[in-house]
Amino acid sequence: MKCPACGHSDTKVVDSRVATDGFSIRRRRECLKCNFRFSTYEEMEILNLTIVKRDGSKESYSRDKLTRGLKKSLEKRPITEDDFKKLVNRIERDLQLLRKSEITSKQIGLVVMKHLRRTDPVAYIRYASVYESFKDAQTFHRELNKLLKKRKSPKKAVV
Repeated sequence: MKCPACGHSDTKVVDSRVATDGFSIRRRRECLKCNFRFSTYEEMEILNLTIVKRDGSKESYSRDKLTRGLKKSLEKRPITEDDFKKLVNRIERDLQLLRKSEITSKQIGLVVMKHLRRTDPVAYIRYASVYESFKDAQTFHRELNKLLKKRKSPKKAVV
């Protein structure tokens, strides 16, 4: 790890802690040349995951692409940066639990919609409208009604 102050390539880890999101590690580092201190974050990465797109083409998994899509659907919605990171990590965890080296973009979309439905209904509808390619207002209305019915259904009492 290069020092951001002097560019020296030797640094030492002074302290390591689990970050507030619970899915990354914050490392406090110190440059061995100029003694400048800085923090780095180590996050889980999905490796060797290939996405099979609707047209049959394949591409490597991209966390950036996932976060861009989520940010569009959550734009102007009340979600903290910490909750957003947890959402991304939960989605990636579910993708890893599939234990496959290739997954379809449809599978990713279903996992994302499952988590968005729980996180923010408005963001879920936004994402679903693009993902499901709603053709008209009627399709949009049906999906909204399904969401509302699920939210209104009485919860079972635990005895």
